[in-house]
Amino acid sequence: MLTDYHTHLRPDEREATAKRHFTEDNVKLYLRAAADVGVGELGFSEHVHRFGQALDVWDHPFWKEQAVDDLDAYVEFVQGMKAAGHAVKLGLEVDYVSGKEEQIADLLADRPWDYVIGSVHFIGDRAVDHSEYGTWSVSDADQVWSEYFRSLGAAAASGLYDILAHPDLVKVWGSSRPKPDRDPRFFYELAIESIAGSNVAVEVSTAGLRKPIEEIYPTRELLDMLLEAGRPVALSSDAHLPEQIGFGYDRAVEYLREAGVGEICVFEERRRTMEPLG
Repeated sequence: MLTDYHTHLRPDEREATAKRHFTEDNVKLYLRAAADVGVGELGFSEHVHRFGQALDVWDHPFWKEQAVDDLDAYVEFVQGMKAAGHAVKLGLEVDYVSGKEEQIADLLADRPWDYVIGSVHFIGDRAVDHSEYGTWSVSDADQVWSEYFRSLGAAAASGLYDILAHPDLVKVWGSSRPKPDRDPRFFYELAIESIAGSNVAVEVSTAGLRKPIEEIYPTRELLDMLLEAGRPVALSSDAHLPEQIGFGYDRAVEYLREAGVGEICVFEERRRTMEPLG
């Protein structure tokens, strides 16, 4: 089995509207791309900040400029694709915002998700992977990495999520941002205890291969720590275009096998089962 659950039906640009991309023709393009690379389980997980309901969670300026769509219309669209016989899963990528756990839970409640992906993009009101709202100009690398991994641990401990996305996203910029002076393991350990005590799966994502870092998320040392903590693995590409489905999966499968991973997560109605890695 190969899965690709962390995918988006549209690019990140605001002009990539729901009207243009939430179409059956676009879904067919994604399904065709999945079939071409042997992905047997495909799911969509749009960014929560693209939906107006997200402003009940957080009114960050970036979210306010992006939140133009209706979450229930997205849910209805994907459920309609299922009813039409298309083998897709309904997911959502939801940023962890400290102190807003109750609001996030309310947003997720009473909607028929197959899985919910939790991600950490922001530390306070500053982003680790966005230049306009970036945190690097106001914080040193040790502070950024410390706060990032503490937030990652808190996201896992919240119990809100089924999958923890790109666990070391903080490395995304590669050499174009300063690296901390400490051994990376020091920062990983800030999150590991909370992740170990959770029921969340951790994502192995090939998205980093398309970013300045040019690496799979997470790094092998962190992956080993997550596996030692007993966490199962979900496999995804973080695709924003059909041609990115299953991107770099030959490398990802080899990477997982070298780490001793023989099974990956499959989700339905927020229930997790394990299937042999294809």
